[in-house]
Amino acid sequence: MDSTRPSVTVTGPVVVGTDGSDHATRAVRWAAGEAAARGRPLRIVYATGTSHGGLYLSREDIRQIDDFAEGVLEKAAALARRLAPGVPVTTALGEGETTACLLGEAGPDATIVVGSRGRGGFAFLLVGSDSLRVAARSPVPVVVVPSGDDREPAGVVLAAVRDEHDAETLRIAAALAARQGVTLSVLNAWVFLENIGSMVTMLDGVDRLAEDRASETARLVAPVREEFPDLVVTEHTVRTGSVPEALVTATADADVIVIGSRRRSHPIGSPLGRVTHAVLHHARCPVVLVPHT
Repeated sequence: MDSTRPSVTVTGPVVVGTDGSDHATRAVRWAAGEAAARGRPLRIVYATGTSHGGLYLSREDIRQIDDFAEGVLEKAAALARRLAPGVPVTTALGEGETTACLLGEAGPDATIVVGSRGRGGFAFLLVGSDSLRVAARSPVPVVVVPSGDDREPAGVVLAAVRDEHDAETLRIAAALAARQGVTLSVLNAWVFLENIGSMVTMLDGVDRLAEDRASETARLVAPVREEFPDLVVTEHTVRTGSVPEALVTATADADVIVIGSRRRSHPIGSPLGRVTHAVLHHARCPVVLVPHT
């Protein structure tokens, strides 16, 4: 890891966005539990977006929106204090749009938590636009909590890795697993072109690639085993036809998946990479996105 680059942590305060929806309430629940596990404060934020609608909203309209938002914040804070009695809980009402408000409230070592979809989302969307924008722009880790995540705990933190760029992502996943006292499962899923792999002369090459991938995974895991000697760590290097499908399938047996957030610099399309985008939309458990610094 390049020591000259800023480090990303999951030990700071927790900032969660809410709008009173069921999705947001799930996010508040998750955030309260995580703040309690860290022993850090929880900040609950409601973004009204009224600053962008000033030309169309009267003072009475804004007052009613603010009153509604304050009521939502009070309920969310009461829920968080009930779930995590020892956690300092504060609230913030922002006039800007969701992404700006959450990023503004989050410090350099915070973690942002959002629901998969808010009141403004459409039923057929698995992840709403606000959640995607926060995930795409945040310089700190973002947790996206899906709807319907009411399964029994699996006792597993799943870390998706590919190469040395994921070393910090893996360390963060290890810290989460160690704090929760659960197993860390490291998954390196890779694809080899089938039309090349079918050639007899390439079979030895495929085997060597598989061995190289397994060795790469072992090299990534070695520092984690040293830093967290009591942590149970399993390694899985899997050749697959689809990396997103392999990761999404693995989330069925995990409490959370931690994945590095690779962001595209191309101005067209989503700034999030294809794999990240697919995991966000289809994961069966909360997704922790760690920005590549």
